[in-house]
Amino acid sequence: MYREQAGLPDQDRIDWLRRDRWISLPQADAALERLEDLLTYPQRGRMPCLLLFGSTGMGKSEIVNRFAEMHSPAYDVSSGIAAMPVVVVQMPPEPSDEEFYIELLRAMNYADLGHFTARGLRALAHRCLAEFGVKILILDEIDKMLAGTPRQQRVFLNTVRFLTNDLRIPIVCAGTEDARIAVLTDPNLADRFGAFELVPWRNDHALRQLMASFSGLLPLQRPSVLDVQDVRQRVLALTGGITGRIFRLVEAAAIAAIRNGREMIDASSLDDDDLLLPLLSMQVVAGNRRAVYRRRA
Repeated sequence: MYREQAGLPDQDRIDWLRRDRWISLPQADAALERLEDLLTYPQRGRMPCLLLFGSTGMGKSEIVNRFAEMHSPAYDVSSGIAAMPVVVVQMPPEPSDEEFYIELLRAMNYADLGHFTARGLRALAHRCLAEFGVKILILDEIDKMLAGTPRQQRVFLNTVRFLTNDLRIPIVCAGTEDARIAVLTDPNLADRFGAFELVPWRNDHALRQLMASFSGLLPLQRPSVLDVQDVRQRVLALTGGITGRIFRLVEAAAIAAIRNGREMIDASSLDDDDLLLPLLSMQVVAGNRRAVYRRRA
């Protein structure tokens, strides 16, 4: 357990809270299982693909990066061959064929690409994907393609379809709800993409387990009371059930508890405007009168 960190000096504990770390969550684990299934899928003429989508802050990028870390590149000294089973590509701001292949090659550690033509980039990318034994290609923030013209969007979707047909590997697209819309614009792609939605947390057993786990994770010197009904309801009201917001809220409350000497979090910790206002802003959702909060840009 991380409670052993509770004995560290205050600033060390605050620094520890602010670091990135992977925490196993039910939806994230289920998504990783789906990705593992695709990794071991035998080659065939029509490979299955996956659309991983959800609201901003639900952890899509964290999941695909975790999956890539679990299947990191390896180098076989005896054969001199590098293997890269998983490649994660950040979608470029402009979804042009050339920009996409540049990002893809950079993800495979190519840097000097300025002298290549668009056709040369395409050929090099295809050759590298095959030579490195790539088994899954992940396109993160796929919804960025909607920033392009209708023609650019069609060209890019044709590129995705061509890659999965030519290489016979699954392609995973990750993004917001707009990512689902983007893929659905191409009926041929939509037919082969399964969907996995990361849904916001609800006030149920899973959220209770998450909140209870924080008591064992936080480097505070007193036990926190987080799995009770009023705390769960308050957390959902403040975060809209978005994973990233929940973690930022608990992190901020824990840091405040260290600084003010309370050394624990309970319902009253979430009523501190000095804590909440810098972190969250209120937005009234159209269609109902429920208030949710979102992080300020």
